[in-house]
Amino acid sequence: MCTSICYTSTDHYFGRNLDYEIDYGQKVIIVPRNYVFNYRDMPAQKSHYAFIGVSVVNDNYPLLCDAINEKGLGIAGLNFQGPGYYFPQIKGKKNIASFELIPYLLSNCESTAEVKEILADASISNVSFSSNYPAADLHWILSDKTGKSIVVESTKSGLHVYDNPVNVLTNNPEFPSQLTKLSDYVDVTPSNPKNTLVPNVDVNIYSRGLGTHHLPGGMDSSSRFVKAAFVLSHAPKGKDEVENVTNYFHILHSVEQAKGLDEVENNRYEYTMYTDCMNLDKGILYFTTYDNNRINAVDMYKENLDAEDLICYDLFKKQDINYIS
Repeated sequence: MCTSICYTSTDHYFGRNLDYEIDYGQKVIIVPRNYVFNYRDMPAQKSHYAFIGVSVVNDNYPLLCDAINEKGLGIAGLNFQGPGYYFPQIKGKKNIASFELIPYLLSNCESTAEVKEILADASISNVSFSSNYPAADLHWILSDKTGKSIVVESTKSGLHVYDNPVNVLTNNPEFPSQLTKLSDYVDVTPSNPKNTLVPNVDVNIYSRGLGTHHLPGGMDSSSRFVKAAFVLSHAPKGKDEVENVTNYFHILHSVEQAKGLDEVENNRYEYTMYTDCMNLDKGILYFTTYDNNRINAVDMYKENLDAEDLICYDLFKKQDINYIS
């Protein structure tokens, strides 16, 4: 399970919590412009936009979790097991394997508007990367420097592209149902609530924050969707990069999962392995991990983006405590 957001202030920021129970050795990677993509059902692509993100690397191929390109388009894939459905290769369609969707769109698109155009005649195929990496059930959130966000879902009824007015995505159910769920919480407020229950009675408002009394706080995808939408919509706008990045991490950390709270199998627990924040305007990826709260950063423009080979950095680090005394 995961949570992804798009946060707009002086710049535009995109990223996610990756919540899972298995570490696949993800790394921060930069895919330079001349790295060759050999697609399964499309011609090889020898040059494209450069991008930076978090990925598993297998046989020198990036199996991307999330990334942004040099034009300011960002994509993240989130678990969608149940409603998700991929199709056999369809003649006359642009057949994109699920593991190819992020690199293909980042290689060729500058905006969510261009993504809509390129997916109009596309199908997400059920081709697996390998026997060790079967096609994962995912849906995707995308954002660009306009601040606009869309959601892409492939279900048995076809490939759907939805405008995303709240700039949040988690997991099941399908995105329109997630939006409908928000109606149950429209009276949640950061302010202390007005007494409409018994207006003529002086009710003791015994605590601050009672306007959020009914806000859900579970680990489930629907609860995280509602809470992230609330926190994001009321988050302050920073005056500079440090304030914006700080605000962003506080938004996603409000729905992070600690170990021991979400049991997925007997004595196996899902938790927030990493949180990343990618500046769509500057090409910088910031990240924290479960075992290291310090914000680390990688700037794609400090590398040779005209290279041919993947550039990798370690993601998972040990805790970095600043001892003052």
